[in-house]
Amino acid sequence: MAGRRAGAGAGAGVRTVLALLALRALGAAAHPQCLDFRPPFRPPQPLRFCAQYSAFGCCAPEHDAALARRFRALEARVDAAIWAECAGYALDLLCQECSPYAAHLYDAEDPSTPLRTVPGLCEDYCLDLWQSCRGLFRHLSPDRELWTLEGNRAKFCRYLSLDDTDYCFPRLLANENLNSNLGRVVADAMGCLQLCLEEVANGLRNPVAMVHARDGSHRFFVAEQLGLVWVYLPDRSRLEKPFLNVSRAVLTSPWEGDERGFLGLAFHPGFRHNGKLYVYYSVGVGFHEWIRISEFRVSEDDVNAVDHASERIILEIEEPASNHNGGQLLFGDDGYLYIFTGDGGMAGDPFGKFGNAQNKSALLGKVLRIDVDRNERGPLYRVPPGNPFVGDPAARPEVYALGVRNMWRCSFDRGDPASGAGRGRLFCGDVGQSKFEEVDLVERGRNYGWRAREGFECYDRKLCANTSLDDVLPIFAYPHKLGKSVTGGYVYRGCEYPNLNGLYIFGDFMSGRLMSLRENLGTGQWRYNEICMGRGQTCAFPGLINNYYPHIISFAEDEAGELYFMSTGVPSATVASGVVYKMIDPSRRAPPGKCQIQAAHVKVRGRVIHFVPKEEFIRRTESSPRPAPPAPTKAPRRSRPTAAPLTPTLRPARPTPRPGRRRGGGRRRGRLGTAVPEPSNGAVRLVRPAGLSPGRGRVEVFAGGRWGTVCDDAWDTKGAAVVCRQLGFAYAVRATKRAEFGEGHTLPILLDDVRCTGSERNLLECAHAGLGSHNCGHEEDAGVVCSREDPNL
Repeated sequence: MAGRRAGAGAGAGVRTVLALLALRALGAAAHPQCLDFRPPFRPPQPLRFCAQYSAFGCCAPEHDAALARRFRALEARVDAAIWAECAGYALDLLCQECSPYAAHLYDAEDPSTPLRTVPGLCEDYCLDLWQSCRGLFRHLSPDRELWTLEGNRAKFCRYLSLDDTDYCFPRLLANENLNSNLGRVVADAMGCLQLCLEEVANGLRNPVAMVHARDGSHRFFVAEQLGLVWVYLPDRSRLEKPFLNVSRAVLTSPWEGDERGFLGLAFHPGFRHNGKLYVYYSVGVGFHEWIRISEFRVSEDDVNAVDHASERIILEIEEPASNHNGGQLLFGDDGYLYIFTGDGGMAGDPFGKFGNAQNKSALLGKVLRIDVDRNERGPLYRVPPGNPFVGDPAARPEVYALGVRNMWRCSFDRGDPASGAGRGRLFCGDVGQSKFEEVDLVERGRNYGWRAREGFECYDRKLCANTSLDDVLPIFAYPHKLGKSVTGGYVYRGCEYPNLNGLYIFGDFMSGRLMSLRENLGTGQWRYNEICMGRGQTCAFPGLINNYYPHIISFAEDEAGELYFMSTGVPSATVASGVVYKMIDPSRRAPPGKCQIQAAHVKVRGRVIHFVPKEEFIRRTESSPRPAPPAPTKAPRRSRPTAAPLTPTLRPARPTPRPGRRRGGGRRRGRLGTAVPEPSNGAVRLVRPAGLSPGRGRVEVFAGGRWGTVCDDAWDTKGAAVVCRQLGFAYAVRATKRAEFGEGHTLPILLDDVRCTGSERNLLECAHAGLGSHNCGHEEDAGVVCSREDPNL
C-alpha cells in the first residue's frame, strides 16, 4: 500500500464492505481509459471512419482521419485477394485506438510494459482471424517478434492475448458490466459517486479560501487562516512573497478548531481596472472581539502584491463570543458585495429574546448586501435600494436575508454553460447546532429559520410555532450521524468534466465526507449522493490520487470554472498540513482542445517556487472472484466490420437511501469460560460483521470489568492509531465517523469525547468524558480501519 502517512486519513476512499463486494462483482478494475492516459470523451462531431465510436471513445476527428489514412495505405500494400477477405478485420483492429478501453487493449495503463502495436485479442477470435488473415500483420504492425510467430497459430494467438480476458477484443464489446454505464459517473452499490483528485498545492496552514481575480490571468489566490494570501500561477508555481499579509492584525490561535482568523477574500468585479479586493477577518483586544471587512488595493508597482497601506475598514461587527464568525465574501452578478455573518456564537443563539439571527436590527446571523462602488469620497459603502428591509425602522438596511446560524462557504451558480439556467442562484452551507447540518438556497428577504428551526426540525419550539416566522426550509439537511460541520461548495459549471455539470458538490469538516446534490428539474427536488474516491484502478491515471486529508475546510472555483477543495490533516492555523485538491471525473472528459485557456500575461517579480506534489495514489490489492468461463466470441470472416456502435446508456435512477441506522452484524456475546482470563483494563477489540475483512470494525473497550462501545463525537485518527497499536496493527488507515460497522446495542457506551495524542498505550489513558459519561447514541459508535502496512510505503 502506498500513499498517505498514518493518522492523516485516507479520506472517503474506503467505504462500506457491501459496496466493495458489489463493485468487485462488477469488475473493480473496469474503467475507461485512452492511450494518452486520460478518460474518453464524446467527439465534437461524428467520426467518419471509426463511426462505431462516434458516441463515445478516444478519437477526435483528427485522429479518426489519421486512422483512415493508415487504412488506405494498408490497402495499397496488401494483396488484393487477401484484402477482400481481411479489410473488415483491419478496420476493426485500427479502430480499437478509438475504443473507450484503448489503454486496456494496448496495455497502456501499465507503464512497466511496452505499448502493444496490435490490440489484445480474444483467443477464439484470433484463431479465426489467423486462418485467413495472418499475413495482414506484417503490414499492420512493426513488431518483428509477431512476424516470426506467423506460422504457429497457438503461439501467435497467445502472443496477442490479454492477461485480463474481460478486456480482449471483441468480447469487451458485449460485456454488459463494462458498457452499461460507459461515459457516466460511476456509482457503487450504495450510490456513492466515484471521483478522483489531483493535488494542486500543499504545505498550507488551514487554507480557508481560494479565489481568482476575474482578470484573465488564471492566477488563484489561497488564503491561510493566519492572515496570509499566496499567489499561484497557472502552472501551479507559487510566488515566494505573499500577496497579502495581515497576520499581525488577525486574531486566531494554534488551537485545533479555533474559528477565528482570516476567513474570507473577494476581488472586485472590476479588479482588472480598479485593483480593489475585500477581506474578512477577526480582530480583538483583550476580551473584546469583532469581525472586520476591509478594502485593499493592489500595489501600483506589482500586480502580485497588495499595498498594505491602502487598507480601509468598510465595516466592523462586534462578536459576543469566539465562535460562529461567518467569513464568506462574494460579489454577485449585480455588482454588490455579499457578507455572511455568524449568529455571534455560544449555543442556541442566546442573545436577546429571539436571538441575533431573528433580530433584523442586528447584523449577526445574516446575509448582508452592500454597494462598495464609488466609495472614494463620501460613505465607504451604500445600501442597495433593492435591499428587502430598506425603509423598515426595525431593521438594518444592509440585511439581505436572515435566520442563519453560521453559514460556512457560499457560492453563486455560474449557470449552465449552454443555456445559462441556474445562473445567479446562491448556495450556502449552514452549520447546525446539535442534530442537523443544512444546505440553503438563499433568496432576497427570506428567513432561514434559525434559531426556531435546525434543518427541517424545530429547535426552539415556542419560536418555531410562531406563525409570523415564515421561514424557508433548506434544500437538503443531514443528521450528525453523517457529519457535524457542513462546508458549502459549488455547482460544477466547468468545461473539463461534462458529466458533473449541474452537480452541487459540498462536504463536511468533521466527518470528511464529500457529498453532492442534483436537482430534478421536473420536481425541483434535490437528490443526494455521497462522493467517494474511485476504487480499484478507477483513479490509476498518472498524476491522480484517490485519498485526501479529512478536515474539509473550503471549496473553490478557478477562473475557468473547474472545482477544487481544501482540507487538512490537523485543523490548526499553525500546522502546514493543508492541501488543495482538484476534482476529477475519471469516466468522461471534454474533447481534446475544447477547454484550452489563454492566460493573460502577468509580470512576475521575485522568486517563484515550483510546485512539487507530495500526495500519492494508494494502491490497494483487491482480489476478484474467479470469472466464469467466457462465452465464445468467434467472429465470421467478413469484408466490413459487424461490431455494433457503443452508445452510452443511462443508469436507472436509484432511490436515495434515507439516512438512518444501519443494521450491525457484530459478534454475539456470551459468558467467558473459566479457562479464559479476563481482559485487562483498557483492552480493545474490533467487532466486525460477517464478511468484513480483518482489521476493520466497531471499537469496543474493556473498562470497569465489562465490555462497552466507544462513541465518535471527538474520534479521530490519533485515537484510531492507539487502537490499532493495541491490536498489533501498526497503522490506522482511516477512522470512520459513522456506525458503518454495526451498532453495539447490547453493550453500554463506556467512552465518549475521546481525545488522544496518539502516543497513549490504551484508550483509557486518552482524555475522555469519563467512564460511562456520554451525550451520544449507538448510531455514533466509532469504527476503525487498521493496517499492517505503512501507507507511506
